[in-house]
Order: sequence, then C-alpha cells, then structure tokens
Amino acid sequence: MVTVLTQPSSLIHEIRMEQVGHLNLFKFSESLQDRMEKLLEKRKADLLTLEEETELQSIGELDRIFTHINAMTAAQNAD
Repeated sequence: MVTVLTQPSSLIHEIRMEQVGHLNLFKFSESLQDRMEKLLEKRKADLLTLEEETELQSIGELDRIFTHINAMTAAQNAD
C-alpha cells in the first residue's frame, strides 16, 4: 500500500482574505469550499478513494488552522 501525502500548503492558492465587519478573516475560495463539501458527501456515502481521503484531511487541517487564527483575531479585536 502506498501512502499519499497532500501537504495543506499545496492548497495555499485557494485561500483568500475577506473583510467581515471590521475584521479581515481567512476564507477558502469558493472552489475549495465546494470541493470540501463534495468530499464530505462522498465520505458520508463511504465512496472516498484513498487520495480523496488524504485531500479531505489536508483541507480539514487548513480549516482547523484558519478557524483558530480567525477566532484569535476576533478575540483580539473584541477588546
């Protein structure tokens, strides 16, 4: 079995900044958001390939990182 590794940094071109209220937050591009949703649907149906599972894990890692950074940004600006 060959393990496929997708680095989250390979998706960096799919990240953008968006102004939400007075904050600039990290957001996924529309295409990356759509891709994540499609992969999640395939996972629910138990239809993911190994490569797709790895891709979804990479997207999920970026999502966790940016959620944390955005929360820290919001907390700093709440003061």
